[in-house]
Amino acid sequence: MCMPLNIAIIGYGKMGREIEKLALERGHHIAVIIDNEKDWEGKGRLLEQADVAIEFTAPGLAAENIKKCFTAGIPVVCGTTGWYEHLPGIAHACHANGHALFYAPNFSIGVNIFFELNSCLSRLMAPMRQYKASISETHHVHKADKPSGTAIRLASDIIEQRPDIRSWGLAGEHANEAELPIEAVRSDQVPGTHKVIYVSDNDTIDIQHTAHNRKGFAEGALMAASWLPGKTGVFTMKDLLKL
Repeated sequence: MCMPLNIAIIGYGKMGREIEKLALERGHHIAVIIDNEKDWEGKGRLLEQADVAIEFTAPGLAAENIKKCFTAGIPVVCGTTGWYEHLPGIAHACHANGHALFYAPNFSIGVNIFFELNSCLSRLMAPMRQYKASISETHHVHKADKPSGTAIRLASDIIEQRPDIRSWGLAGEHANEAELPIEAVRSDQVPGTHKVIYVSDNDTIDIQHTAHNRKGFAEGALMAASWLPGKTGVFTMKDLLKL
């Protein structure tokens, strides 16, 4: 049993509520919940009372929220995706000033095992150019980024093994042979389904991960939040799970 934490929740959407529920069940305390600019103005000072912050908001907000946590001297676990163009600057500030950031495109333990399976399969398939690779992902209609950060991570790991594939792109949008197509579907309340597909004239190989609910993401985020305090630097699920 890990020590109880004072947790700041930044972003009070579906994931924020799931994290709050699970954190309280696990004996942690919620120091503050910040969901909008008004909350920052009225309750932002309470951030300093937290041991760690867990941030699930929107792509356009994540980088500034991380900076606010750094200013308060609070380690931050970030599950928002779609902001990674700011990561080099955030990482530099983190290392230069002794802060701690844990980020992941997906906090599900199963998905991170799926990443490892994808990397292994992509190495095996690299010389098999008769197979056309593609990715399919389906999420709820409220997901802001498209494709998902998880799909981008899967694509990046495939591209690393395939010199004939130079980039990824959304399926049907200016696709070419040097581009890995990602089909991104937004449907109802689907927590998240990702599928990697290899198709030849003779057969199909595919691997798939399907999330049944959001609890798995919340559990991974709380694991990261318990692991991060006392550390400095930038960390991912590979560090936490020793993958």
